[in-house]
Amino acid sequence: MKDEITLKEAQQQVDQWIKTVGVRYFNELTNMTILMEEVGELARIMSRTYGEQSFKESDKGKDLGDEMADVLWVLICLANQTGVDLTEAMKKNFEKKNIRDIDRHKNNEKLK
Repeated sequence: MKDEITLKEAQQQVDQWIKTVGVRYFNELTNMTILMEEVGELARIMSRTYGEQSFKESDKGKDLGDEMADVLWVLICLANQTGVDLTEAMKKNFEKKNIRDIDRHKNNEKLK
């Protein structure tokens, strides 16, 4: 695998993996639930690394990047299943934010 991967390539590679190793996609509702589980695992590591909670023995050895990748993996599965092109979705999202939030954060007194 090359060093960098585009969203489109990630979608293609996840799809290929699911169809060869994973047998098939879980249904959308199952994947949505799995996504929430993965976000919870990410939140657990974040709260222990950057928050005030202490690590438990079962938390040791968990990798923040790996937990983020798990979240991204399941999100990509959902995108593939529902026909969402994440590259196009991100482009549109940046356009939306650049229009809607052009001055919003600059003018936010809480961020100064």
